[in-house]
Amino acid sequence: MSRKPFGPIVLAALIALLAGCSGASTEGFADSSGGGKHVARFVQQPWSDLVVETKIATQVLDQLGYKTSTQEVSVPLAGQALSTGQADAYLGNWWPSQQTVFGKLLDDKKVEVAGTLLTGTQYAPAVPGYVTERLGVRSLADLDKHADEFGRQILGIEPGTPGNKVISDAIAKDAYGLGDWKLVQSSTEAMLAEVTRYAAKQQPVVFLGWSPHWMTPEFKLHFLDDPKHVWPGAGEIRVLTRHGLAGEDPNLHRFLSQIRVEPDTASQWISSIEKQKKPAETVAQDWIRGNPGVLRTWLDGVTSVDGKPAADVVLGKG
Repeated sequence: MSRKPFGPIVLAALIALLAGCSGASTEGFADSSGGGKHVARFVQQPWSDLVVETKIATQVLDQLGYKTSTQEVSVPLAGQALSTGQADAYLGNWWPSQQTVFGKLLDDKKVEVAGTLLTGTQYAPAVPGYVTERLGVRSLADLDKHADEFGRQILGIEPGTPGNKVISDAIAKDAYGLGDWKLVQSSTEAMLAEVTRYAAKQQPVVFLGWSPHWMTPEFKLHFLDDPKHVWPGAGEIRVLTRHGLAGEDPNLHRFLSQIRVEPDTASQWISSIEKQKKPAETVAQDWIRGNPGVLRTWLDGVTSVDGKPAADVVLGKG
């Protein structure tokens, strides 16, 4: 089966994304001397659930009197910003899939784990359920048997993402006979648009998938087995902070360490943004208003900058 290249709109998005990610600089961040008193500087990628989580955190901290900011960067630049003190927190550490970026930084204590935000993740190359049913593709080892049907390509997401790198490395090493395959990098949105196009025609496609996300139930995803253990996998999402934050601002660190999100909640946020086209700020505001009980657990023992109980400030005394 012949495969069409990405369409012009997707290609334009890819070119723009590559141009935006070509530099390896954290220019635009604050200086590396630390965030200062009552400052919370976040880094993130354009992943819908992460964007909502960061929005919730900044909205809450704004009410508590903190000065907050958020910088959108690649995963490697997030690690660089935290390790040099140019950012304070990152709520999107998929582990162990981001080990190539953060492993040494954690070992060297330049970056610290504040807590586990979500457990029960999946993150690996995947195929829609109809591909498994029709072709019997259940493992990475099954892909090359159907190379022509797949067009010898694996769809990836943003350049610089550790998942893309693992796929590229596997191709470079000819793991599972994939040496003549290629990784097509784009953005999460562009990749999912392509998957949706293939799914509408029931065409074979393999791509970088993850859960929690609406893609998992919508495409009835099968995450491919990895008998050679090429893929690091992912089991949880963690909150990372720069070294020294816990001592300099234990109040902020306590709040960050207590953030917990259920997989179904994260999937709902993603769907609200990507399917219902709601602004992330609105999704965050609605969640704060609708989940006071959960938010109180995040705010347990936390105060505003002037010493008031955080839950009273954000939720009232009721």
